[in-house]
Amino acid sequence: MDNKKTFTYDEAFDASLRYFGGDELAARVWVNKYAMKDSFGNIYEKSPEDMHWRIAREIARIERKYANPMTEEDIFELLDHFRYIVPAGSPMTGIGNDYQVASLSNCFVIGLDGNADSYGAIMRIDEEQVQLMKRRGGVGHDLSHIRPKGSPVNNSALTSTGLVPFMERYSNSTREVAQDGRRGALMLSVSIKHPDSEAFIDAKMTEGKVTGANVSVKLDDEFMRSAVEDRPYVQKFPIDSDTPQCRKEVNAKALWEKIVHNAWKSAEPGVLFWDTILRESIPDCYADLGFRTVSTNPCGEIPLCPYDSCRLLSINLYSYVVNPFTQEAYFDYELFGKHVAAAQRLMDDIVDLELEKIDSIMSKIETDLQSDEVKQAEYHLWEKIKRKSGMGRRTGVGITAEGDMIAAMGLRYGTQEATDFSVEVHRSLALAAYRSSVTMARERGAFAVYDAAREANNPFIMRLKDTDPQLYEDMAKYGRRNIACLTIAPTGTTSLMTQTTSGIEPVFMPVYKRRRKVNPNDADVHVDFVDEVGDSFEEYIVYHHKFITWMEANGIDAKKKYTQEEIDALVARSPYYKATANDVDWLMKVKMQGAIQKWVDHSISVTVNLPNDVDEALVNRLYVEAWRSGCKGCTIYRDGSRSGVMISVSKKDKKKKEETVDNAVPCKHPEVTEVRPKELECDVVRFQNNKEKWVAFVGLLNGYPYEIFTGLQDDEEGIVLPKTVTKGKIIKSTGEDGRHRYDFQFENKRGYKTTVEGLSEKFNPEYWNYAKLISGVLRYRMPIEHVIKLVGSLQLKSESINTWKNGVERALKKYIVDGTEAKGQKCPACGHETLVYQEGCLTCKNCGASRCG
Repeated sequence: MDNKKTFTYDEAFDASLRYFGGDELAARVWVNKYAMKDSFGNIYEKSPEDMHWRIAREIARIERKYANPMTEEDIFELLDHFRYIVPAGSPMTGIGNDYQVASLSNCFVIGLDGNADSYGAIMRIDEEQVQLMKRRGGVGHDLSHIRPKGSPVNNSALTSTGLVPFMERYSNSTREVAQDGRRGALMLSVSIKHPDSEAFIDAKMTEGKVTGANVSVKLDDEFMRSAVEDRPYVQKFPIDSDTPQCRKEVNAKALWEKIVHNAWKSAEPGVLFWDTILRESIPDCYADLGFRTVSTNPCGEIPLCPYDSCRLLSINLYSYVVNPFTQEAYFDYELFGKHVAAAQRLMDDIVDLELEKIDSIMSKIETDLQSDEVKQAEYHLWEKIKRKSGMGRRTGVGITAEGDMIAAMGLRYGTQEATDFSVEVHRSLALAAYRSSVTMARERGAFAVYDAAREANNPFIMRLKDTDPQLYEDMAKYGRRNIACLTIAPTGTTSLMTQTTSGIEPVFMPVYKRRRKVNPNDADVHVDFVDEVGDSFEEYIVYHHKFITWMEANGIDAKKKYTQEEIDALVARSPYYKATANDVDWLMKVKMQGAIQKWVDHSISVTVNLPNDVDEALVNRLYVEAWRSGCKGCTIYRDGSRSGVMISVSKKDKKKKEETVDNAVPCKHPEVTEVRPKELECDVVRFQNNKEKWVAFVGLLNGYPYEIFTGLQDDEEGIVLPKTVTKGKIIKSTGEDGRHRYDFQFENKRGYKTTVEGLSEKFNPEYWNYAKLISGVLRYRMPIEHVIKLVGSLQLKSESINTWKNGVERALKKYIVDGTEAKGQKCPACGHETLVYQEGCLTCKNCGASRCG
């Protein structure tokens, strides 16, 4: 492959731009994320057409191992232009790619058998997590096995530290792993039965804590009934023991209200209705053979047993609507069923391709220049994954474009009529996929441990039997090729390339506003906005792709420039009216999820989007309805509880203070507080100047930096501070002489408070004066990125490569809202002025290059 032709970034982008019909975002996403590259950044594919032929060739190679093989051309036709079948990111990137030794699996769950709460076991899980992430996988694992805080342990600590410190450890490990322009993804879960579950639920409420993980709490039916009926609930450890080491009775309603409040406030934790998951799970019919479900992948759509994995694929539902957005629109169930059967075949072929990839990974490990002791842990991890993947042959056939399919049929998302139609589509999908898996079992053999008797009482299998008795009879006779088949994932960037709505979700907005930077002196430029540094921006309207299709189908000129009133009127006429992410009937959306879940053997990743002004009572009602409707999980997002959403185009939105720049991320800053509160929450950030160890104290008001103090650590004249301290409070007091004093107070492991008095007295006077200057501009809400520029311009008496001011910059960068542009800076890799902050690092939107520090 060394002699294979390469393409420049511009060549690939231009070809992809033509492929996507001028859609710059889709073209850039494909080139940056999915075009085949080597570790030096050389691009080996010019457009998605090349990628689809690569995938088709590899799958056809596997097909030829079995009876009735599909041809390369047949497979390509299903993939071409993302029209029908769309592999998820890991398969799309990895199939046929010899330049990266990476897994094709999107999802993994890990977890050790037996007593797994020793330090050795906890560290082993940490190691396995990062080993999987470096191969491009998202990872989930459960913490219910870790002893609650205060439990006796046989080491120098004497008592257990509980769950939260290990949440931080796993979170930090995730943030350290790079995955070609993306970072690792982690799901941490815990059972509500665990005595530390309340601390788990609260862990992410502190700004900056556990930022590298999604967290979900596993709720059993007894807890939900206790919460709804206001009855006490018993927690214990071990959580499933008949003779627990500890046991306590808690107020279920109060704990439930905390879950609801935190979800309303910060969109986490997510909830997993664990009894529903286990009751419906087909793999759990084989729990004693190693298929006991313990956690989910990071987005929650695949509950998994330890060391199992899953590859994902989506079917573009919109493409099966004939005559879309017209009175003659209908859904082509015949073509849909045919393609679902093919999709299930392709998924099974990809299992074989994954087993080949695992062999390649294991071969690489064997030849790595490391000691056998180091290599053995990683090698054994992949041995376990290969065994479980080959035994169950689990697949993840899903969908995308549900929202566009519904609209194209002339239905409105969130109505009963639309829900009934969607359920029928998903029932058809489930029957076709399972029929295909049975056919493959007849041709290729069933998965290794298939046993019809074990599945006889499974609710999902019983629904298949009631709907299609012949399918059930054939399955009992020939078996099934795959232990479980279906899911619904978020699809994310994949939907940018299908140019449709994402997953099961409704359209986010049919019309929205973006900004692009312009030169105000150029001809024909209309300046709509000037930012705080004087850059000029022009606003322009962006239409959802299928909204344009609706316009064209109804004789509306999509190229005309419309006024705001005309746009509002157009949206009101369309099937997208009152059917967007933020204004769909929320209760109906939850009921729709529960109804469709009956025909999805894994789970569904879906978010209920709510406006900012809803109260906690609504969140409570939605969660309870999700449980009662048969959902396996639920995630609530209230507008403004996290940053990073687009703004809609309407008259009332123009009155909002929050504005959006070209990347559609709002710049949110709290209002200025003139009088400093007596106490401020504080983050402790350590850094190093040459060989000197320094520490920064960042005082926070509403999670936003309000002041900063810096000084030497562990020095006779400096600050003595335990290395474990990362949080505390800065307390301001006034002495008899009228002078202010700032003390830092923190809690030690035993809960005792310790105070470091007089921070200002411990600083070099020059640094102290600059710290006061920086605190002043922070206090009046200068954007963090501009504060960092200000710090960089300071002229200190003694500068070195690793200076004090660089440490202050690093301390402040963690508070920059992801997506904020680094104006005036060019990417060192591609030269474009397209740098944005992501997780405190500068990342190029154009080529994906990233640098931190």
